[in-house]
Amino acid sequence: MAAGPNPKEAVCVTGANGFIGSWLVRTLLENGYTNIHASIYPGSDPTHLFSLPGANSPSVNLQIYEADILDSSAVAKAVDGCQGVFHVASPCSLEDPKDPDKELVRPAVQGTLNVLEAARAAKVRRVVITSSISAIVPNPNWNPETNGAFDETSWTDLEYCKSRQKWYPVSKTMAEKTAWEFAEKHGMDVVAINPATCLGPLLQPNLNASCAVLLQLLQGSKGTQEYHWLGAVHVKDVAKAQILLLESPAASGRYLCTNGIYQFGNFAETVSQLFPQYPVHRFTGETQPGLVSCKDAAKRLIELGLIFTPVEEAVRETVESLQAKGFLKQQQQPSES
Repeated sequence: MAAGPNPKEAVCVTGANGFIGSWLVRTLLENGYTNIHASIYPGSDPTHLFSLPGANSPSVNLQIYEADILDSSAVAKAVDGCQGVFHVASPCSLEDPKDPDKELVRPAVQGTLNVLEAARAAKVRRVVITSSISAIVPNPNWNPETNGAFDETSWTDLEYCKSRQKWYPVSKTMAEKTAWEFAEKHGMDVVAINPATCLGPLLQPNLNASCAVLLQLLQGSKGTQEYHWLGAVHVKDVAKAQILLLESPAASGRYLCTNGIYQFGNFAETVSQLFPQYPVHRFTGETQPGLVSCKDAAKRLIELGLIFTPVEEAVRETVESLQAKGFLKQQQQPSES
C-alpha cells in the first residue's frame, strides 16, 4: 500500500495577524501546512486569516490563540504541540513611544524569552526568529573600505540609537541578542532572519510601519532614512525565506533578507519612475553616506534557493494595495505634453 503524503509538522506563528505574520500564514497554507497555531495579541482582529486561500479547507486546522507575548502561560499554550515556531510578534508603532522601555524594549526582549522558554518546554525542533535589519544597522562604525557591503556580521550600535532616541532598533537588537544567548545556554536550534523594509499587498486591515515608509515617500516626504536603510524586500519573499529556514537542515545563524543593498535615493528614483503622478522627492547625492551597494547581499538565502521578487513589482503591488485600502489617494497620470 502506497504511503500517503507526508504531513507537515505543526507550527506556531506569533504575531500571526500582522503584516509579515499574515503573509507567513498564507504561505504556510500554500506549502501544505495544515496545523497552524496563530498567536495574536488579545483583542486584535484575526478574521482576515480565515479568508486566506485554503484556510477553511476541511483538512486545515488553523487555530487562533490570544496571547500577549508578555504572558508566558498564554504563549506556552500557543506553542504546545508544535514542532516549529516562527516568532514574528514584536511591537512596532507608527508613532514615537512615550515610554520606550514599556512599549517597545521590554515586550520585544521578554516576549522573545517567553517564546523560547515555551519552545524549549514543548521540545520544539527549531525556532525561526524574525529579527530585522534594525538589528544590523545603524552601525556608524562599519567601515565600507575594510568591511565592504553590510552583512550578517554587523550589529546595530545601541548607544548610537539611544543617543538619537531610535528605540525600535534598540528593541530588535536586544531581542535578537537575547535569543542567541538563550539558544547557546540551552542548546536550542534557533535561526534568525533579518528582513529589510518589507513591501507588498497588505492582507491585514491596518497600515504597518514598513509600508508607511513607501506611503510617506509617495506623499512627498523628504526623510532620507539616514542610517536605517539597507534596501527593500517583498513580504512574500520574507515568508518564503522563513519557511526555507525552518525546513533547511543546514540553516544556522543570521540571514539578511533584502533584494540588494542600495541608497534610499535610488529607491525613491525607482518609485518616482513607476508612479510619476505622485510628488516623490528627488534626492541629490548620497542618502546613506558611504553605503556600499550589493546586488546579492542576501547570498546566504540565495544559496538556500530563495529567488527574490524584483523591487519594482513589490513597489507596484504595495501602491495598488495602499490605494485599494484607502491609505493612498488615486492620482491622475500626468498627461503627455
